[in-house]
Amino acid sequence: MSRGRARFAAGGVGALAAAAAVTLMAPAPSFAQAAQAQAAPAVAVSGGALANAATGTLLWSKDLGVRRPMASITKVMTALVVLRAGHLTERIRVTPAAVAYARRNDASSAGLVAGDVLTAQQLLEGMLLPSGADAAYLLATAYGPGPAAFIGRMNALAASLGMHATHFSDFAGLPVPTENSTYSTPADLIRLGERVMARPVFRQIVAQRSYALPAGDGHRRYLWIQTDKLVGSYAGATGIKTGYTHAAGTCLLFEATRGKRTLIGVVLHASVPYTPPVAVSAAERLLNWGFAQP
Repeated sequence: MSRGRARFAAGGVGALAAAAAVTLMAPAPSFAQAAQAQAAPAVAVSGGALANAATGTLLWSKDLGVRRPMASITKVMTALVVLRAGHLTERIRVTPAAVAYARRNDASSAGLVAGDVLTAQQLLEGMLLPSGADAAYLLATAYGPGPAAFIGRMNALAASLGMHATHFSDFAGLPVPTENSTYSTPADLIRLGERVMARPVFRQIVAQRSYALPAGDGHRRYLWIQTDKLVGSYAGATGIKTGYTHAAGTCLLFEATRGKRTLIGVVLHASVPYTPPVAVSAAERLLNWGFAQP
């Protein structure tokens, strides 16, 4: 665990067995060591990081380069691929396959109904707030085109962003074909979060506690509730995404602003059972400590 401050630099890729839950170790990014900071609070997570979003200065980390599944945090990359492609007013019909995908995998859902027609931006709302795997399926199918091509675009974008210790096998973060097929590291997820939070549409979506879509042309009414309970409960919280599978445990990629300082962080495997408050509590403790630093 790093107690000091440093700045992110490009990291390499490597693999060796790690202890615990079948995780792979990738070499951590190299950092220029700086002044020692006040000791960070102890948080019971398997991996994580906290950084200054504006400068990239790393304030705290644990297992910065260890590859672990991150569950629905995957949907952040899904959103970034869509946002880069644009055409957010494109109308997409909800298919039975999308509904079945979420139901078959016992995944979180936006409650979409086959036959309804929504825009790509509305589907982003349904994917990011209630973590809808059905919405993710529709976006991947439309923007791939097709799920396999879309996953290829996700991995290509990860490589171009320098996320060399990250791999996607599913666009929603589901444990397919295995529980560890989709993985990332705290360092890579901080990099992804910094990049996507620079996009106004994404920031606007994930900063909401809920989103009500009135019944309209081609669709019924939907109400989507934010799964990230840091938003609305922690002063200055601005998002961004929760995640959970049995292998990933409870995960949270988060950001908050106090005054002129914005901190971005991630906690992975905060608990094995589905207990989101554990990840939220860990994020709160890290943020409180981070904002107290000079």
